[in-house]
Amino acid sequence: MLLDHIEETKPHLEKLIQERKWKEIASTLHDWPDPEIADLLMEMTKADRVLLFRSLPKSRAAQVFTHFDYEHQTDFIKDLTDEDTRHLLANLSPDDRTALLEELPSEVLQATFKLLNPEDLKEARQLLGYPEDSIGRLMTPDFISVKAEWTIREAIEHMRKVGKDRETFNLVYVTDQEGKLQDSLRLRKFIMADPEAKVETIMDHKFVSLSAFEDREHAVDMIKRYDLFALPVVDSRGILQGIVTVDDLFDVAEEETTEDFHKSAAVAPLDMPYSLASPTFLFRKRIGWLTVLLFVNLISAVVIGAYEDNLAIFTVLATFMPLVIASGGNAGAQSATLMIRAIATGDLLLNRWFRAFSKEIVVGLALAFAMGFLSYFLGFYRGGNEIGMVIGISMVVIILVANLIGVLLPFILRRLNMDPAVASSPLITSLMDAIGLLIYFGVAAVILDFV
Repeated sequence: MLLDHIEETKPHLEKLIQERKWKEIASTLHDWPDPEIADLLMEMTKADRVLLFRSLPKSRAAQVFTHFDYEHQTDFIKDLTDEDTRHLLANLSPDDRTALLEELPSEVLQATFKLLNPEDLKEARQLLGYPEDSIGRLMTPDFISVKAEWTIREAIEHMRKVGKDRETFNLVYVTDQEGKLQDSLRLRKFIMADPEAKVETIMDHKFVSLSAFEDREHAVDMIKRYDLFALPVVDSRGILQGIVTVDDLFDVAEEETTEDFHKSAAVAPLDMPYSLASPTFLFRKRIGWLTVLLFVNLISAVVIGAYEDNLAIFTVLATFMPLVIASGGNAGAQSATLMIRAIATGDLLLNRWFRAFSKEIVVGLALAFAMGFLSYFLGFYRGGNEIGMVIGISMVVIILVANLIGVLLPFILRRLNMDPAVASSPLITSLMDAIGLLIYFGVAAVILDFV
């Protein structure tokens, strides 16, 4: 129904934009969701975009701004006056403000710092002081904390007093006098408890927390594992520094998944939306791996060259080369993809590599003999029994080897502190081209007795 209402108001809205009636436009947009308003602004001309943005209530404008891509945020903020930017930064939540600041060019960042009030500036510098991909950059210090010695009534009164501008209200954190985290409690525990009882009577000390210096991917794993919508973040002494919420972690999960997709296609992660990437930028991101794979494939060319005279005699072998070699690459890519995803989701741990290896030996043997059986008859049909045996046996060995390489390579890369996604389909395929040709000609040399 809401989307239908938006579609119905669009013609009227377009007319108001043409007439530049900004106050009426802001009133019309009152019931629109923030993401829809952000999309509308991105479709407008630069001048109209700024004028409409200014006409929105300042707190609403800040919420709409968070739905822009970071690159659009950076471009848009350059079009605002210092006063507009000052109001925008003041109304952004600390985590959204940090996300914006870390994307700004250094010269723009320094100018933006001057527009922050002293409290926000101190907070921004603290959050930006954490490592780039750490949870500290992602957290917000806007949380609700109470003391264990308070009564439930005192705790609820404190929540009413300070909770209005907090990031989340459903989780309440118990800290001691030094600020050390003692527990994480759901709001309903306070509501259902005796108002005169102490907070400590409803504590169970069953909470999980994260270090501000841990990688943000770990926060995604933790929030999925424990089915929470916020996680407390502490420093090395256990003092509560902030919280990281599920909506921010959704963005992290999407970024990491996108990065893995890029790596699986042998593309360096773009770090920006494809729609904003220039041809030159895309060239730089793709040429590196293509060059590496070119030299890997050069091994295949050397192997073929070594058996060139034999191929001239047994031309049927050349006919089956694509079939055998491509099957090896496909099998290896299948195995590697399964391992990469299982490692990424935590389904497989490094110390469980042998279990996966053992399982894939069984699967690999079954696939190898099934493919080898079919390949034998294809080879027999084209070149007789000897050619059939070359094709069939080569297929068995290549599929098994490809399957085992596909399962082991991601574990090896993770052990070397490299992203397993690097064991991508193009890399596995290129490796198996070279290895497969060696196996193929090796089997042919034994059966057909050539050197």
